[in-house]
Amino acid sequence: MKVTVEKEKENVVKLDITIPAKDAVDAYNSAVRKISQYVNIDGFRKGKAPRAMVERHVGTERIKQEAIENLLPRAISQAVADNNLDIITQPYVTNYNFNVGEDLTVTAKAELRPEVTLGQYKNLNLEVKDSPVDKDGVQKSLDRLLEQHSTQETVIDRATKETDIAVIDFDGYCNGEKIQGGEAKNYPLDLAHSNFIPGFAEQLVGKNLNDEFEIKVTFPDEYHDEKLKGQNATFKIKINEIKERKLPELNDEFAQKVGPFKTVDELKADIEKYLESERERTNKMNSENEVFKAVIDASKVDIPQSMIDREVNSLRGEYVRRLEAQGIKWDDLVKAQGEDELLKNLNQDALTRIKNSLVIDKIAKEENIKLEQKDLERKFSQLGSAYGITPQDFVKQLGRNPEAIASISQQALNDKVRDFLLENNKIVLK
Repeated sequence: MKVTVEKEKENVVKLDITIPAKDAVDAYNSAVRKISQYVNIDGFRKGKAPRAMVERHVGTERIKQEAIENLLPRAISQAVADNNLDIITQPYVTNYNFNVGEDLTVTAKAELRPEVTLGQYKNLNLEVKDSPVDKDGVQKSLDRLLEQHSTQETVIDRATKETDIAVIDFDGYCNGEKIQGGEAKNYPLDLAHSNFIPGFAEQLVGKNLNDEFEIKVTFPDEYHDEKLKGQNATFKIKINEIKERKLPELNDEFAQKVGPFKTVDELKADIEKYLESERERTNKMNSENEVFKAVIDASKVDIPQSMIDREVNSLRGEYVRRLEAQGIKWDDLVKAQGEDELLKNLNQDALTRIKNSLVIDKIAKEENIKLEQKDLERKFSQLGSAYGITPQDFVKQLGRNPEAIASISQQALNDKVRDFLLENNKIVLK
């Protein structure tokens, strides 16, 4: 087999492949035998018709197509390997010339991995802002624990307070029309932690049981519904029930209830330990990000537009799936933010993701950082924990999605390279 490699625009490479006539004829005859196994030709059992009869019945072009489909993948793979081509897309055939008895000539194209020029990525001296533990962190954590274990008691002899839970009926109107989805019966609204429109919960404070009244609010300018953005609205409210949150007493009995602690002091010590571990985790993450940013900024790579376009399509698909999980349609987002702005952001995200991946692969190659089985197992365990399933079950699910396995393998390699960068650069916490 003869191969000629020609570099075209950007990172596209053209392969002119010549396959000897003997190999092409062998592939053609093999295709004849295969096709004859499942076609019905009068007077012959399946697989027993002579070549001429098969050619007359299905046509030589159909046989050539079968031969090429069996012959070319192996030939192209060999051409790529023999010429040490670092390709990032599956090669595709642009032209071929197949006359039985003559050499088979094929033209294929593929995209090469863009060349990366690394800047300094070792022995850097960087400063990272420390993330100290909040001096009130222990008390805030205790307050949250108490709130999580609080009870609710119905009150009838006073007005609502800002810490109460008000069970309400509400019905919303905007510009004289009912707001779609803007009504409910017996809705328990936590006045202290409301995610309703700003100003809604605040106007329910100081109201009494069975009060009926109206409140006025303004939808935020960034509200997801285009028709309601920045619009004034009126809500009719009725107070059906008022519930007061009762916090448990912070004592040794409470500590024993929430965990393996005998005393409140043990509980506080455990919270302190957790907060310190969170500080260390945050500092490590920030240090990794700072080093990685410095390495990326110092590296140079020319990324072809075709590569960016593919990544934009991939990102858009991921984005659409996340939006759908939140009940938001892509078309609604386009109307709200504008297609040009969305595509601009996706384009920038694609550039960042591609450059990050290329630089990581380059460092891995330069430093001979290789992915081992234990690295994948650790990643499977991490992701399995995040989804609440065992690593074994997680791997079984991945078995049905080769693309997901490739993506996770890349993530595992990313982790190893980031660990390498953290170990080989000096970080000072300030």
